[in-house]
Amino acid sequence: MLKNLDLKEIGPAAELNLEFSPRLNFLTGDNGLGKSFVLDTAWWVLTRTWARGIKAVPGDDANKPSIGFSYTKSSNGSITDTSAFIRRTQSWPLKKGRPAIPGVVIYAGVDGSFSVWDPARNYWKNDEEGSVERPKSFDFTPEQVWKGLVTPDGVTHCVGLINDWVLWQRGQEPEFDSLTKVLEVLSPSEAERLTPGKPTRIGEDAHYLPSLKMPYGQDVALPLASAGMRRVCALAYLLVWTWHEHIKYSKKYGVKPAREIVFLIDEIECHLHPQWQRRIVPALLKVMSELTGIHKMPIQVIAATHSPLVLASAEPLYVLGKDGIIDFDLVGQNVEVKNLPFTRKGDVNGWLSSEIFNLQEPRSLEAERALTKALTLLRNLNNSAHDKIFTREEKDSIRDVDKELRESLSDVDRFWVRWSSFSDSALRKK
Repeated sequence: MLKNLDLKEIGPAAELNLEFSPRLNFLTGDNGLGKSFVLDTAWWVLTRTWARGIKAVPGDDANKPSIGFSYTKSSNGSITDTSAFIRRTQSWPLKKGRPAIPGVVIYAGVDGSFSVWDPARNYWKNDEEGSVERPKSFDFTPEQVWKGLVTPDGVTHCVGLINDWVLWQRGQEPEFDSLTKVLEVLSPSEAERLTPGKPTRIGEDAHYLPSLKMPYGQDVALPLASAGMRRVCALAYLLVWTWHEHIKYSKKYGVKPAREIVFLIDEIECHLHPQWQRRIVPALLKVMSELTGIHKMPIQVIAATHSPLVLASAEPLYVLGKDGIIDFDLVGQNVEVKNLPFTRKGDVNGWLSSEIFNLQEPRSLEAERALTKALTLLRNLNNSAHDKIFTREEKDSIRDVDKELRESLSDVDRFWVRWSSFSDSALRKK
């Protein structure tokens, strides 16, 4: 499990120091402040590879850029190291020898890409083992998730979701049983379960495709399903494929299976309906137990999110010392990060108006402006003085604000009680 990152002269700020909780970590903050960059760097720290081949490169004016980190090992203790960037080779060197194993690591990109690091297939302990040709990691483009991952020299590492799903289903393979369980756990609701339908074809194409049983009674080919369904099905497939391949290769190479897993997820709510956003985090904490059969398998989730529903959904799960929020904020012209305590806000509005999202009001911009004007007017006109007679100009201002409020607030908004009492009294007096 990742414990901390210390970034100097690399990324969006001169220095960023991040401490991670052992279970849930939510990266929050405005767009463009470095959340995805931190996920990319976390992946490199844990796997020694750069996801999608995108390497972190400091600016030309950086003096001594470095990446410091610490993470727990599969055995007791932690590994701590620092890499200083070498400009001549454009590289981030590390100590020689194989690093400690952090567990299985899966990185879900916001664009539908996935990266997988498997300690059974991507790791070796000594030079003799290192002489065996093994991939450093498995990096899937969105298309490769569906159609398969083949190396330039023709080695097929994965045949892809479409082929595997149909083969597993028709062959009644254990992988299909696992896929069915994982899809059920990741479903958006009790009434809308993700259930595999029969393999189907589209038009004149002879290829059979996976399908989902829709709540309205039809089987729909997976490529024609919604973006949210496709993303979650891709996640379910990668989880099943990763774990079953990990178990197979653990037996083949005579190594022990991983005892923990790290999820890195960029914009975990991407494409998901609010009903689904409320369930995705609890589901991720449960899904590996269903897949592996290991009760309470240690899982660390590091997820970037802009969704107050995702944060609200974690309130019943929150455990002090195990979960936390890392908030990215622009202070002047500097990006700063800080660990925030996970305090319960009660509802989505509470999260929206908190320091996480910094909205003055959890409403439209028009409603926020109207409320600001109304509150300012209330203060300026001193509405506590019930015997005050208002001038024509003041009454016109009250009518103008009242019009803006009626055009932007709902009929049952709680502010109406206070405003109506004031405006009715003010406009009646002559």
